[in-house]
Amino acid sequence: MLGVVFTEFMEMVEDEFSFDVADEIMEISGVGVETGFTAVQEYSHTDMVKLVAALHKVTGMDIDALITAFGQHLFQRFTVTHSQFFSGATCSLDFLENIEGYIHVEVKKLYPNAELPTFRCIRHAPDKLEMNYKSKRPFGDLAHGLIRGCGKHFKDELDIERTDRNGLHEVQFMVCRKRPV
Repeated sequence: MLGVVFTEFMEMVEDEFSFDVADEIMEISGVGVETGFTAVQEYSHTDMVKLVAALHKVTGMDIDALITAFGQHLFQRFTVTHSQFFSGATCSLDFLENIEGYIHVEVKKLYPNAELPTFRCIRHAPDKLEMNYKSKRPFGDLAHGLIRGCGKHFKDELDIERTDRNGLHEVQFMVCRKRPV
């Protein structure tokens, strides 16, 4: 996984909990203790799983909820760090529909070694989008959080129905845009 995902996760932990909690989860998980994380380095997705499990142990919060919350945080951070990706979209569904054809193409230019998930999208109606997430990594909850973060960014009220298919490696999201918030 891209290091930027790890640096943003640790930033979220520091902001939402504390620096002490961030240090504690690195100690518990044994991940990043000696060197920390850099945005351009690649790390194993299992290291993220260990960090989230440690955060669950420290906070008692549900693992799925932690990963989903991180997805929302990550989307918000992407609007700041990669603002160029957001200039053409007028609503959340338009943005989500273009992840594969535009966003991931641009991400691959920035990070050629990135192993990105795929999102196969079908637009059923102007306000209804089917998104089929597929990844080597079990981060359907992260995708869910990113979708929620997208709705929040575009001020759209989204109804998200989710069907887990292959564990968290494949997830179908039916995303309906109710109205702008």
